[in-house]
Amino acid sequence: MPYVVDFQNVSTVGLESSPVAEALAGLRANEARYYRNKYAHVFTVSPAGEVPEVIERVSRILREEREIVIGSRPLEAAGFEVDGLRMDYVFYELGLSINVMYSIEDGGKRAVGFKLSEGMEVPEELAAFKFARQKSKLAGVIRGSYFVIKGQY
Repeated sequence: MPYVVDFQNVSTVGLESSPVAEALAGLRANEARYYRNKYAHVFTVSPAGEVPEVIERVSRILREEREIVIGSRPLEAAGFEVDGLRMDYVFYELGLSINVMYSIEDGGKRAVGFKLSEGMEVPEELAAFKFARQKSKLAGVIRGSYFVIKGQY
């Protein structure tokens, strides 16, 4: 069942099994606030089992672009279009959020972003990346990194 993420009343709904559920909920709320403020888009997530196409698309891009396979279980995912961009999000049990930004038009921006919840270690699969820190009222300290997508998906 889809869940509209409320960034004013942060909830761990759907993320309870994560060892950093509170921080991951804050990270998810931070993303919801961004899309609401920038695009007037309501950020809605679904349990991972209800949106296998989003999980597979993100997994395929990670695998084919960088040979990355995330070992953690996906808890929730979202897929939507906004301002000419196809956006996919996956929230993983260990506290990781991965988003894929893919411009619908050729030649546009296409990238994969990683965000680590406060309190989690950098997963082994992402050890090669350097992470920048960002403070968030909703999520504490978020560590983030990204890479540019080179292929066509």
